[in-house]
Amino acid sequence: MAKLSVDQALLRAKSHAKKGEVEEAQKLYQAVLQAFPKNKRAQQGLAALNTPKQPAATQGPPQDAINQLIQLYNQGQLAAVVEQAQALTQKYSDAFIIWNILGAANKGLGRVQAASEAFKKVTELNPTYAEAYYNLGVVLKDQGKLEEAIASYQKALAIKPDNADAYYNMGNALKDQGKLDEAIASYNKALSLKPDNANAYYNMGNALNNQGKLDEAIASYQKALAIKPDNADACYNMGNALNNQGKLDEAIASYNKALSLKPDNAEAYYNMGNALNNQGKLDEAIASYQKALAIKPDYAEAYNNMGNSLKDQDKLGEAIDAYNKALAIKPDYAEAHRHLSLLTKYTADTAQISEVEALLQQADINDEDRCNLLYTNAKMQEDLGDLSAAYVSYVAGGDLRQKLLAYEFKQDEHLFDQIKRTAPKFKYAALNPTSEPIRHTPIFILGMPRSGTTLVEQIVSSHSEITGAGELNYVSQFGAKLAAGLTPPTLEAVSAFRGRYLAQLSKRAGGRALITDKMPQNFRYIALLCAAFPEAKIVHVQRNAEATCWSNFKHYFASKGLGYSYKLEDTVRYYGLYKELMHFWSQSYSDRIYNMDYDKLTEDQEPETRRLIEYLGLNWEEACLAPQNNKRSVNTASQQQVREKVYTGSSQAWRKFEPYLKGLFDEFKVHS
Repeated sequence: MAKLSVDQALLRAKSHAKKGEVEEAQKLYQAVLQAFPKNKRAQQGLAALNTPKQPAATQGPPQDAINQLIQLYNQGQLAAVVEQAQALTQKYSDAFIIWNILGAANKGLGRVQAASEAFKKVTELNPTYAEAYYNLGVVLKDQGKLEEAIASYQKALAIKPDNADAYYNMGNALKDQGKLDEAIASYNKALSLKPDNANAYYNMGNALNNQGKLDEAIASYQKALAIKPDNADACYNMGNALNNQGKLDEAIASYNKALSLKPDNAEAYYNMGNALNNQGKLDEAIASYQKALAIKPDYAEAYNNMGNSLKDQDKLGEAIDAYNKALAIKPDYAEAHRHLSLLTKYTADTAQISEVEALLQQADINDEDRCNLLYTNAKMQEDLGDLSAAYVSYVAGGDLRQKLLAYEFKQDEHLFDQIKRTAPKFKYAALNPTSEPIRHTPIFILGMPRSGTTLVEQIVSSHSEITGAGELNYVSQFGAKLAAGLTPPTLEAVSAFRGRYLAQLSKRAGGRALITDKMPQNFRYIALLCAAFPEAKIVHVQRNAEATCWSNFKHYFASKGLGYSYKLEDTVRYYGLYKELMHFWSQSYSDRIYNMDYDKLTEDQEPETRRLIEYLGLNWEEACLAPQNNKRSVNTASQQQVREKVYTGSSQAWRKFEPYLKGLFDEFKVHS
């Protein structure tokens, strides 16, 4: 190109084309387009090269033979096409049109290897035939040869840059490789050429979902559904994304839409069961799991999660039966082993012990399964009295859990620092008690996890005027960025947070004006809670420091937000952050916080309970002294304990492990 003008290059390319020198002509046209992408003469010349010419009767098969193959292909008689085309290739081995038809017929018959060989032959005979490179890419992907498929799509696009289907299918191959950014770029290119490709929006949604970009994924699914409303898979996957965002009502609606289009989708029933369980609608969750199992009887995960719902209803026998059914289907199901262990008192002859030990000996077990099995083994060894072995398993399980969560203690140090620095700003963004009327008043029960918040909620929700809603994630979901100063804490922002929180809380009200939210770690957000809810009651539950830290450390939390708890040293340090923050809050909000001592409550139940009910501004009811009779579902680690009468001594249970702790709790003795 350096020695030729554009006109000279185009004339020479045209001359090469007339002589049948396709490769030389192609190089010249592509060189012009590289310098001047919009040159019409080069585009038209290159397009003409890519249009297969009807072979002369002396050089290739008769046109009648080609027409007959095409007719058979259009009629769906693919086996006959293959038979006749193969015969013709014996006589006309350089007729790329016949090879192309042979490749298409084999592809239609699912013979991907034979199709691949035929399309490769086409590209050898006619290197400028873009369609052959595209078709070759399709069958290479079907063979799992993703790198070769992508290279073939790229060759097709170099010849024919406006092939939307090639960009779409290349996006699929890139997604399968895990190259999600490149896949999304390819889908976007396909959509710029063909905006009505619902499948491109759907698969781009899947790629965005895999990246954790849930808002963008949902938007992409919505665009797919706007074009193709009957895409059941798009409804289902959008439900999963909404579920992961905690938008449970919307997720359930999306699952129901998916099921109306595809009633045999067991996974949709399963995931809808999970959403219903998270809403505390346990009967509905169990019914949804049962529908999943009716479609897919070997669905071990559905049995496992149904066991969790049954356990939360205190139907322990049925829960154990569900876990055992999960393990009968999938004997190496580590999570089901762990759940079953929490409901089992082990003796030396319990068969599950040897099963778990055998699984732990397997070298190829993944970290998540090994983690679950280590916690299972720790519970078994503790029951059997081998405390040294139990402690070793708790430590090893915790190390793996921290690794899986990618947790570092500095994450929490940074968060607590942000919260403290932001807190003073809420004094200027606090709402007036009479500015926004409230129908449902929250009672926040908070403190360190495992400090007794579940028992306190069980006590107060025994009162006829209070609904116990359990651990709600709404404060964190709607207010975490606000509390940490990542969103400016203005009056408007606080008011918006209040509105979103109360809208969700009202769905849990059960017809009562007072509702508990016992998410323990709401202790981090007290400045925000006081600013947004001047009517709210805040109950801070405290417990013996050693007992709290030990209980945190030995427990496997379903939540991913408690990474500190899996290493005892980090748990002790986190407890220090918690105490410092509560002291910080007491300097500004002591009149808003009711401090409840769990150990005093268990030792002197009635007077402590009466004082609590009085703080809440309610008349006394005797039912508050019998929280074990409260039949509401409890979806926390303390589920079994609160089914018993209030008892003393639980805060000393950690002492049997004291010989293995190497003085980690000594600092608590100094400050006690």
